[in-house]
Amino acid sequence: MELSHANYHVTYDPSTATITCQGSFRLQGNAEYDPILQMLTEAADARPTTLTLDVRALQFLNSSGIDMLSKFVLQVRKHHVSQVVIKGSSQFPWQLKSLKNFQRLLAGLQLEIE
Repeated sequence: MELSHANYHVTYDPSTATITCQGSFRLQGNAEYDPILQMLTEAADARPTTLTLDVRALQFLNSSGIDMLSKFVLQVRKHHVSQVVIKGSSQFPWQLKSLKNFQRLLAGLQLEIE
């Protein structure tokens, strides 16, 4: 699966159960984030043992995007579908601040910051 936009690119590789987000998520409101949330949900619905969300190349994420990722993490918690690994980068300050909060939402979420 793949979503491409002028400002971002999201792919899902089912062979590795990895969702990769690149670019900048500067979308307006939840409705514009729905296609991304749908992709995340479909990846979780496949119930891989470990689901990896790689945001190391995601330069910007606004509050609506954080809300979208929070919904995803809560959905995974509710359905107990997979172990979730989030890969981030210390290069982008928003990741250091925001990604840790997802560990509060999902016990056992593994956060890897490079």
